[in-house]
Amino acid sequence: MKFNFKIQQYQTDAVESTVAAFAGQPSRDGFQYRRDLGKNDVGRITYDDDYAGFRNADIELTDQDMSTNIRNIQESNNIPMSKALSHDLGRVGLDIEMETGTGKTYVYIKTMFELNKRYGWSKFIVVVPSIAIREGVAKSFRMLEDHFMEYYGKKARYFIYNSSNLQQLDSFSSDAGINVMIINTQAFASSLKEGAKNKESRIIYSERDDFGSRKPIDVIAANRPIIIMDEPQKMEGTATQAALKRFKPLFALYYSATHKTSHNCIYALDALDAYKQKLVKKIQVKGFEVKNLRGASSYLYLDSIILSKNKPPVARIELEVKGASGIRKESRKFDVHDSLYSASELHEYDGFTISDINVYNDSVSFTNGITIHKGEVYGDSSQETMQRVQIRETIASHFEKERDLFNKGIKTLSLFFLDEVANYKSYNEAGEEVKGKFWNIFEEEYSNYLNENLSLFDDGYQRYLRRFDVSQVHRGYFSIDKKTGHSIDSETKRGSDMSDDISAYDLILKNKERLLSFDEPCRFIFSHSALREGWDNPNVFQICTLRHANSAIAKRQEVGRGLRLCVDQQGNRMDYQELGDDVQEVNKLTVIANESYTDFVDGLQRETKESLRERPTKADINFFEGKVVTRADGGRQTINRQEAI
Repeated sequence: MKFNFKIQQYQTDAVESTVAAFAGQPSRDGFQYRRDLGKNDVGRITYDDDYAGFRNADIELTDQDMSTNIRNIQESNNIPMSKALSHDLGRVGLDIEMETGTGKTYVYIKTMFELNKRYGWSKFIVVVPSIAIREGVAKSFRMLEDHFMEYYGKKARYFIYNSSNLQQLDSFSSDAGINVMIINTQAFASSLKEGAKNKESRIIYSERDDFGSRKPIDVIAANRPIIIMDEPQKMEGTATQAALKRFKPLFALYYSATHKTSHNCIYALDALDAYKQKLVKKIQVKGFEVKNLRGASSYLYLDSIILSKNKPPVARIELEVKGASGIRKESRKFDVHDSLYSASELHEYDGFTISDINVYNDSVSFTNGITIHKGEVYGDSSQETMQRVQIRETIASHFEKERDLFNKGIKTLSLFFLDEVANYKSYNEAGEEVKGKFWNIFEEEYSNYLNENLSLFDDGYQRYLRRFDVSQVHRGYFSIDKKTGHSIDSETKRGSDMSDDISAYDLILKNKERLLSFDEPCRFIFSHSALREGWDNPNVFQICTLRHANSAIAKRQEVGRGLRLCVDQQGNRMDYQELGDDVQEVNKLTVIANESYTDFVDGLQRETKESLRERPTKADINFFEGKVVTRADGGRQTINRQEAI
């Protein structure tokens, strides 16, 4: 399947707002400079043409010129006026606010083509906070090649920065066309010092023998690139910001749904705008609440084993604790010989004194003979009961959605996120795959639902369902151990809940289009929660998070993977142009939460409200005065006070 892209007015408006900020800038196509080729290999012959480089021409506008342009754009887009130009990176910094799922990657790629067409600028760097986003951006460039070729008659040359292939930087510098380098912050932001621990970060600042004794950062900076920050709120660290200045950017464009630091905002399409304009899926929530749980059994959850150089290992265990306001769950650190009974003051933990903390198999043993392993819940049958209910409800929601969309030619997908691969599958000593509890629960619940409801479906849908065995309709997407080829838990680095596993994202992105076809039997996907940034498949209609109940993931982050409008079997986006007022009846995302409906919705609404730009609470005279409107004849008019009355 191939995605079909169309021109969307709101995306065009975002592009035009950016381009208009430089109105009056002359076009300088192919601005040449003499490149530093470094020290030549002995016997290598160079010619004058080898030294030719093409960089972005300087901005010839004054600060006053750009301020005037920006204020005109802000007035036209009903955005609060900037008091001054932002000079954090280069001559100016422009904020483009776009809700998740509305196509900000498409917008900034198209912006590159327009900036090149209008002003001749051709060197761009897309900076991203994670490998997941980096791989997704590269995938978008591949998917959009033919689309932009049709409109602009040219292609952008793009590549992912790789410290093992620095020759790409010479091509970036010497080519006169549109050139884009995609780089994640880990490649340059760990340290500005050559002695830094991060090898990749160290390389970019070092003189390399295999690169003509040149520093890669100097070769990049000579091009005066335009920096495009994708999710800038995740890249606000001091080291990152200092490192970005080393690229000597011409200016910077910041694209996000949730900006933290404000620059000069020229376009805003927040969550409320996107919902009102029917540009994203509508969200509905199924929540669950377990009652009469506390104090019923000796609940334990081994969160982690903490190692240190000078002290014995310590276990972080979640247990129930008696307090002034009743019994509640708490996570505490315990040493060998510590008593959980003393810590909790609950008789259910009598005999739970730690006898051993085993760092080799991540387990804790107690004097009563019980052993628990990392990520394991003990004594809380309601946890698995709740997870079974979540899986059952996800399957039910899936079938309800699928029976409606099947005849419309739209594939329905459901996505499960979990924290432990072993809960889905593991391996025995012979290396053979062993079904985990979620695998078994899913197949039991899927078969039960189908047996009870198959006869209620129409003939065409029944034939489709009968084509595939239950073992074919679900699949796990996880990180792969390079030595064994086995699925493993995705590793995350300190301060991050996202994985850097390129192979896992490659697998997800490679199968993105295939999963949308009815010929592909898989409709239910299990993946590690640390890989969730890699999932942006538009036909995800159900999201279920089967993680430990204490995990803290932002609600907007949880639903963000399923907000994009779906596509049909021909790759056509099912938007307002295709469906009219039914667009959000077809495009409806169901979240199966592992908490009460009220708690989840309250949290989601609170996070969404915090992300919204300021809006007037009433339309009075002050609201209308000064607004720019489009007249029936197409002209623009600023409302004066008399007209506002």
